[in-house]
Formats: sequence, C-alpha cells, structure tokens
Amino acid sequence: MKIATWNVNSIRARLPRVLAWLSKAQPDVACVQEIKVEDAAFPRAEIEAAGYTATIFGQKTYNGVAFFSKTAPTDVERGLHDDAPDSHKRLIAASFGGVRIVNVYVPNGESVTSEKFPFKLKWMERLRAYLDAKCDPSTPLLLCGDFNVAPEDRDVYDPEKLRGTVLFHPEEQARLASICGFGLKDAFRMHHPEAGQYTWWDYRGGAFHRGHGYRIDHLLASEPLARACRAVTIERDERKGPQPSDHVPVVGDFGL
Repeated sequence: MKIATWNVNSIRARLPRVLAWLSKAQPDVACVQEIKVEDAAFPRAEIEAAGYTATIFGQKTYNGVAFFSKTAPTDVERGLHDDAPDSHKRLIAASFGGVRIVNVYVPNGESVTSEKFPFKLKWMERLRAYLDAKCDPSTPLLLCGDFNVAPEDRDVYDPEKLRGTVLFHPEEQARLASICGFGLKDAFRMHHPEAGQYTWWDYRGGAFHRGHGYRIDHLLASEPLARACRAVTIERDERKGPQPSDHVPVVGDFGL
C-alpha cells in the first residue's frame, strides 16, 4: 500500500499539478492538507475522473483536509474528539484496508510571540488526547500530515539560527515527542538518517534554490505498520516548475 501526505496549499490553485502527480505516483491513499475550500466547492468531479474517491473536511479560504483514495474509506471521522462546531477543519480519519489513517494539519503558530503559538501547542496536546481516546497503537495506524514542526537539528537548514523560532521551537518539539510517545515511529527516519532532507521551503527569499528548507511533513507509524514500511521518499521535484505548493509529497510504501 502506497500512502502519501501532501500540503497542497489550495486544491483549486494546485489542481493541475495534483492531478498530474496522482497519475504519475499512483498512491493508494493521498492525505492532503490546506485544501482551502468548502465541501460544496471542492473539485470532486476532477478527482473522481482521475480514479480517486475524495473524502473531504473542507473550510473556506483556510485549513481543510481530505483523503483521495482508490477505494472508499470506512469509519470516517472528522475533527478532534473535543472540537466545537465552529472549530478549524484540521483532522480527518478513516480506515483503508485494515489501516487506520489520521490526517492532520497542525496549526502553524505564526511566531512565538503570537497568540497563535499557544493555540498551536494546545492543539497538539489535544491531538495526543485524541490518540489516547480514539486510536490503538497495537494495530496498523498512521498519523500523517503537515505538523509544522521540525523534530531535530538535522531537519532544518540552519539549526543554530532557527532554534527557538516557530517550526523549530523546543515546546513544539516536546509536544511532537509526546504524540510519538503514543507508540508511533517516524517512518522517514527509519530509512533516511541523513540531514538535509526537507519537505517545505518558504516562497520568499528564494528559499528553495538556496536550500533553506524544513522537514515538517511526517508519516508516523505504529509498530505493526512500521514493520511493514519498505520505503519512504520525499518527492522534492514537486517544488519545481509553475505554481508549486510550498510543500512536497512524502510517500510511504507499506508491504500490506
């Protein structure tokens, strides 16, 4: 089973690229974030014409998450277990062929002095509580998406310069470690110990061409699923060319 995560940064703005990538990569399940569109305006017909079922949790202008899958999911859940009706659309979960997948878009946090930063930390604590309430690490489980956190020094282009800033702050890293403490392994790091592997580059300042990246998009697998993980790749070339997202797909190959 091939499972991918990709923050597309607006599905309507990125639709031609997404369709071309689906045709080329052929994931069994694509977990996408920041679709930035309400369900009614989602380009469902185009995704279905590409051979995928779209399962959506959309929001106008901001946020929004979805699955594109070759088979229809079961047991779909939308939102954290303690969300209010007007909460951000940041989590969707479903089962595919015996694998439970939780697809998340963690808040960015904006800056460590912003009121959005404590909101991010609290949301991550709520995500850990969601796992405790809803998931079982002894079964095949994948928590994936845009976490907006680079876990270690090797996950950013300049750790000394960036340390303590948003996306690379010890409080964010502690929350991510707590989430992994549920019983999840970083699938990419099982196969790639080297530094310099990034999934996001700011649009500003020529960050991509200067190599100023962060690894903030993750596939976190429970032990049974981690044992089945044969490979994980970062598809860096998707950051090139016209109208790219600022993120690239991360694709896991699981022998299931």
